[in-house]
Amino acid sequence: MTLHNCKRLEGQVAIVTGAAQGLGEALAKRLDYEGCKVVVADINMEKAEKVASELSDAVAVKVDVTNEEQVENMVKLAVDKYGKLDLMVSNAGILIAKPVVEFTVEEWRKVIDINLIGYFLCARAAARVMIPRRKGNIIQINSKSGKKGSYKNSAYAASKFGGIGLTQSLALELAEYNIRVNAICPGNLLDSPLWVNSLYEQYARNQGITVEQVRQKYLGQVPLGRGCTYEDVANVMVFLASEESSYMTGQAINVTGGQEMR
Repeated sequence: MTLHNCKRLEGQVAIVTGAAQGLGEALAKRLDYEGCKVVVADINMEKAEKVASELSDAVAVKVDVTNEEQVENMVKLAVDKYGKLDLMVSNAGILIAKPVVEFTVEEWRKVIDINLIGYFLCARAAARVMIPRRKGNIIQINSKSGKKGSYKNSAYAASKFGGIGLTQSLALELAEYNIRVNAICPGNLLDSPLWVNSLYEQYARNQGITVEQVRQKYLGQVPLGRGCTYEDVANVMVFLASEESSYMTGQAINVTGGQEMR
């Protein structure tokens, strides 16, 4: 990984939800590299503490993003420890893929609760402490499925479409306070734990093909010919969190290798 030598976010205080593993862990580590103080938030406290221990100046907090009180306490911890909150990265999410006729209401609601209501709760809590300072950034990790329907993946797509609507609405509402709100829409993170431990099997079962055929199918949809990486997403996150993007708000930026064009 080739990174700039300068710390582009020096002195910022950031929260990353779902930061104990996978993409969230990579984002937390990149923010640390760029000079942020980082609150590593996750429902798995043991793993969150491990990630925090590997960063320069970080604290772990146990949070279920669907729990209003826990989300408020997460933001309070950041402000109590570091004096402010500059950046909220709403990354926590889940995916349950199956035919719509097989979905239970409980499964559907769980996806919406974590992916959409969880984002709302995190953004609301962040806005409450950012508005008095008239400064801040909120970034949602969305998905290419927030812009285009996803086969036998209706709950996830619905939650992500909603996330883009929320991003745009918050951007309009919070602009007067100099708070920018944007989303990142990654393509398929084909080598991530989420894919390796879960999605390949889910998609193979839903589509009646092998795991390897699933991988080749999704690679074949990408004009640039490779899967999305954590670094691809982190690069855009740092840009959006920096002054380099000071005239951008309400955007949902594709990081897909051109996949949405096919």
